[in-house]
Amino acid sequence: MGQPTVVEYTLSRLSQLGIDRIFGVPGDYAFPINDAAETLPGLSWVGCANELNAAYAADGYARLRGAAILSTTYGVGELSALNGVMGSKAQRLPVFHLVGMPSERIQKLGLITHHNLGDTVYDRFQPLSAAACCVQAVLTSANCVDELERVIREALRQSRPAYLVLSELQALQPVRGQPVNGRSLQALQRQQSSPEELEAAVEAILDRLDRAQRPVVMVTDLVRRYGLRQQAEAFIRKANLPTALAPFDKGCLDESLPQVIGMYSGAASSSPAVRSLVEEADLLLDIGGLVPADLNTGSWSASIDSSRKVTVSDDWVQLGDKVFVHTALEDVLQALVERVKPREGEHGPGRDLAPLVGSGAEALSSAAFTARLQRRLRAGDTLVVETGSCMLHLLPMVLPAGVDVEVQGLWGSIGWATPACLGVAMAKTVGRTWLVSGDGAHLLTLNELAVMGRYGVKPVIVVLNNGLYGIEDVFSERGHGYDDLASVRYHLLPAAFGCQGWLSEQVRTVSELEAVFERIEAHDGAAYIEVMIPNEESQPLPETTVDRNYKLRTPTAE
Repeated sequence: MGQPTVVEYTLSRLSQLGIDRIFGVPGDYAFPINDAAETLPGLSWVGCANELNAAYAADGYARLRGAAILSTTYGVGELSALNGVMGSKAQRLPVFHLVGMPSERIQKLGLITHHNLGDTVYDRFQPLSAAACCVQAVLTSANCVDELERVIREALRQSRPAYLVLSELQALQPVRGQPVNGRSLQALQRQQSSPEELEAAVEAILDRLDRAQRPVVMVTDLVRRYGLRQQAEAFIRKANLPTALAPFDKGCLDESLPQVIGMYSGAASSSPAVRSLVEEADLLLDIGGLVPADLNTGSWSASIDSSRKVTVSDDWVQLGDKVFVHTALEDVLQALVERVKPREGEHGPGRDLAPLVGSGAEALSSAAFTARLQRRLRAGDTLVVETGSCMLHLLPMVLPAGVDVEVQGLWGSIGWATPACLGVAMAKTVGRTWLVSGDGAHLLTLNELAVMGRYGVKPVIVVLNNGLYGIEDVFSERGHGYDDLASVRYHLLPAAFGCQGWLSEQVRTVSELEAVFERIEAHDGAAYIEVMIPNEESQPLPETTVDRNYKLRTPTAE
């Protein structure tokens, strides 16, 4: 058997990480990638509605599988995907973005091609696409084996996207060199520690824990991105320390653990007790690195004394003015699990289910919906939460045991969640995939419903319909025409998009919602529920709160 071609080798090598889908849109310069995706064993092509949706879907898939493949064509395709890939960079997800480009014969002849600007600058898009990634390479038959190992290693080390360019000519050439047989992502260690730095860092952390009287742990989503959730949970259970999560980190731990006390977000924390425990702690062990962004810290209202904070990041540890480098997060967690001394005592405030609001023929509200959704989630389920006002209601929710959440809090691109739901559902092997989206965000990418129907994906999709961009009204004045949305009868869309066997309904009252949840429980297929909620819910925040977010007023002397 001869050597594999560049594209065959590239896709086969990436699939060894445990990737079994390729999300994308076909295009002529990318035909070798598209063809190989259809013929190589263990890989399946997923044709998305557009390149942006494909990038979002790959993002969702990578959240569960640890990595993903995205394929687009030159110029128009890769630029359309750019926002989605940049979101994966912000959220620390290794998405391998493969782009086909014109052949070297076209380039050397100086021929003007489509998907360009009418000139002979063929590589002008590469700096743009590469900016959304942490590593890049133009693969050829001569360099493919070595370059691909470098790219894989760096993308996994940083847990960020990679950009790979294959010309239509080079993609079909046999590779030169000895192909590599790789291992699955779960069998790899992505960071390497310096033994001396690691030992010193762990000793310093344990010493601070021993001396602390009121220690608290915060765990961030970085532990999940590096596949270290089990290790983080093992540490929390053994150390027996009260543990809080920030909004962006929802779902990175099993919230049924007795040590989990709730959501910390400054003034927007899930309770005053949680805020007090975190801000009055004499040691805050920050595992993963809290993102101090506006929406993650209650409009920057978090008050954490840096001198009492210990940060364990992906490959460094900081205690005050001491910084330890080359300390792999995996190694630090493992050492802490082995050596930490368990504490005795209570963990903090109890956490209860949200009270059931409304009944019978009463009109629905976000609070009434959230309380009932909370009681329908089951172990193994994944809840995908769209950016927007639905986050304000869903992220403080107490999750049942074994339920995960995916949210794009930092990048916050509305429309992400519907295609991401596709990727999540295709990556899952057990449990249901739930999606909750506002109508404004859903409207941006709802054409991906057709792709779900085509591939037989079976999510439960809830569209909260209030007829406007609710989150925009929260941060501005009511009544702006630009926040109003087109009137769409969303529950009719699955049938129009060819989604066979979907349970699809519109509900307006509490009893209707309860009844449809009962039908979903007994239904083995997909479901799509349009939940009508009043737009009056989206009331503007106080002016002082809005200014805390945007800093537009002239500061006063106080």
